[in-house]
Amino acid sequence: MLFSISICHLLNDMNQSMITAMYPVLKTKFHLDFSHIGFLTLTYQTTASLLQPVIGTLTDKRPTPYSLSIGMGFMLLGLLLWSTAGTYPVLLVAAALIGMGSAVFHPESARVARLASGGRHGLAQSLFQVGGNAGTASGPLLAAFFVVPRGQGSIAWVSVGALAGIFILWQVGSWYKAHMAERAARKASTARPVAPLSPRLTLISIGILIALIFSKYFYLASLSSYYTFYLMTRFQVDVRDSQLYLFLFLGATALGTLIGGPVGDRIGRRYVIWGSILGVLPFSLLLPYANLFWTAVLTVIIGLILSSAFSAILVYAQELVPGRVGMISGLFFGFAFGMAGIGAAVLGRVADSMGIVFVYRVCAFLPAIGLLTVFLPDLDRRRHA
Repeated sequence: MLFSISICHLLNDMNQSMITAMYPVLKTKFHLDFSHIGFLTLTYQTTASLLQPVIGTLTDKRPTPYSLSIGMGFMLLGLLLWSTAGTYPVLLVAAALIGMGSAVFHPESARVARLASGGRHGLAQSLFQVGGNAGTASGPLLAAFFVVPRGQGSIAWVSVGALAGIFILWQVGSWYKAHMAERAARKASTARPVAPLSPRLTLISIGILIALIFSKYFYLASLSSYYTFYLMTRFQVDVRDSQLYLFLFLGATALGTLIGGPVGDRIGRRYVIWGSILGVLPFSLLLPYANLFWTAVLTVIIGLILSSAFSAILVYAQELVPGRVGMISGLFFGFAFGMAGIGAAVLGRVADSMGIVFVYRVCAFLPAIGLLTVFLPDLDRRRHA
């Protein structure tokens, strides 16, 4: 089940990454500026952001195993519309449909990953997340070698992946329905509870985690949405080569995600959160002043370190608020999507007025927010208290 849900996460995020991977082509075809591009990302990310906590809360009360296939269906419709859109408003509608698909998919699929974890929640979330990161990384590669040479209409062929995802997720839904009650009972009888925190400390801890998500995803927005333009502007790299550099960065994030969860299971999630956010700071500060070779090296290092955070943050938050897996997953996935969307829109405005290089110089300081991790309670110590 972990493999199946990870594969579907790969398909989901590969399909949705067609949005950002096609930006250079769409910018020329529709005569868009950076603000228009940022608003496309904002539309997709905001739709996903607002719906995910709602869906997660509803499915905590009434799990809906087959909603996973429905979410992939929205993704399929969005891709088909994206491939045929002739105007900018239609692109916005397609982006919103893709966002709706992600909103339905992520909370329930995160719950499936936890149910199938066998108690190794960090490892399970990492395997689930690495599927998404691998899909996001493969999007630019697919765009560079298949979509960009053939044009916008070729995205329709990419939507075949969404059809495959619908079929796989129907099978996952059947397993989920059959095993949900059994796994929940087993978990309740074997899990070692964390010594309860006060409501005030729980809220403070959730607030700190949200601030860390803001830092991570606002910074990632500068790379995922504008890295190709940064390379083309500063180093005169062509579209195809810029997509390959983006693939290197996104591939590094996939590898970092795979590492973060198991390490958190072994040494404690708080330490992984601490190192993965604040540890990026020296490299992000160097990035705006590096040449092309060192820019590629630094972004790989940044991707490896920064991406290890999310699985640890998500499982840590689930342990803070036990029994609300859907709500917590929806909240954190939704906030991550929202920050990425708002970041893309805000940074697009800044890039139009101040230049794309200025964006990277300002964003370099965002990982310093990782200092807030020092205020998070040590849940591993409280578990054994």
